Amino acid sequence: MLKITSKQLEVTAPILERIEGQFEKLTRHDIQLINPHVIITQEKQSFKIESSVGLPSGELFAQAKNENLYAAITAMGKKLEKQLNRLTHKPQSQRHVSPTAETNNDFEYDYKEETAA
Repeated sequence: MLKITSKQLEVTAPILERIEGQFEKLTRHDIQLINPHVIITQEKQSFKIESSVGLPSGELFAQAKNENLYAAITAMGKKLEKQLNRLTHKPQSQRHVSPTAETNNDFEYDYKEETAA
């Protein structure tokens, strides 16, 4: 269940739809979102959106600021999606593998005993 807190601003149906749309994109990753919380703050000439989402393997946090409220919501959603992508694909990412020296074990060595005469 998505919790939205708004300071100095009424959350209208289009704003709610935009925020829910951003969180629907996150659910495509088949990871359980625990207590998603969005805080909307209206500052002098801009809007600030903060979001925190709990996951079974950690927590996501993103904030965005923009003069346009809808642009700030979209930017916040993109940041959360980028973090979630990084978190879900981290085990599959290609790690640097240090090169190992190749040895040739197929060599012949002639050992001649020197005899003192």
